[in-house]
Amino acid sequence: MRRVSVPSALGDIRFWLLAAALALVVAALFVPRVTLTRNAYDAMAFVDVTASMNTRDTKLHEEPASRLDFAKDRLTGLIAQLPCQSKIGLGIFTARRVFVLVEPIEVCENFSSLDSAIEALDWRMAWEGDSYVALGVHDALAVVKPLGASLLFFTDGHEAPPLPWTGIPAFEGRPGDVPGLIVGVGGKTLVPLPKFDDSGREIGTLSATDVLQENRSGQPPPDASSRPGWHPKWAPFGDMPIDNNEHMTSVKEDHLEAIAAQTGLTYVHLGSAGALVQDLEEIAPPRKVRVAADVRAYPAGLALLLLVVLYGVLPLRERIARRIQHPRPVLNEVYP
Repeated sequence: MRRVSVPSALGDIRFWLLAAALALVVAALFVPRVTLTRNAYDAMAFVDVTASMNTRDTKLHEEPASRLDFAKDRLTGLIAQLPCQSKIGLGIFTARRVFVLVEPIEVCENFSSLDSAIEALDWRMAWEGDSYVALGVHDALAVVKPLGASLLFFTDGHEAPPLPWTGIPAFEGRPGDVPGLIVGVGGKTLVPLPKFDDSGREIGTLSATDVLQENRSGQPPPDASSRPGWHPKWAPFGDMPIDNNEHMTSVKEDHLEAIAAQTGLTYVHLGSAGALVQDLEEIAPPRKVRVAADVRAYPAGLALLLLVVLYGVLPLRERIARRIQHPRPVLNEVYP
């Protein structure tokens, strides 16, 4: 029986690979957790649940999806990708104000609760049919400010009734006081608005006569006197029907960008959840938190790699070397 001397064993690379793998396994078993410092983010998300958010001009898993479902999916993805100890709250917007459902809570321990709450969002939660988006953003800023969080406002920007000719209502707050994103949801091509009956069943699409095409509250526009049927007392806006395509919808990016400029927010168009995380990290003030990180996977993984080299790579290398040094003889074929 051949004896292997201690010096030759110590000089064998297999010995050192096995010893290193054993040391790494021991380290993986007993290494303590490492305390790290990283950024966490706090945000309050409001989702537009008005009727236009039922428009199916987005896609989920290559299938048509409503704007509301698309926003819900991306918001859930955002929460899943945020670092632990970040906080997210949830609310809805309809009419001219927002309503808080959940104040900001920690995302990892409460992910299941947040996911269930987001999944339950429905357009039937709206308590009015109007959609004053600009006023909703103004109200959201007032609600979020005492919470010390950033704002996430998901909407398609479709005002119903349409804005008067004077434009966006005045903002009474201080622009930039609250950091946040106005997140535009929906396609950029005009499509018909879906129509529902009194029971909430979809029955087609809206026509021009189903929707208020112009906001005739307040003073008439400067060109009112040139309109057909104009009368300074009885018909200050004229008496002819107008089609401003208010029964068609797309994400109103120009309008949302104007609201963002007015309030000091940032406008982004909703894409992937990963892009939304990056957008939030760019504008939200980070909060430094200390976390205990489990690093045992690193020495364990390195030990596995060394064992693969020891029992896989090295034997295969020796086998290839033996074949090169001692190739198999080629037998001559015998013909009759």
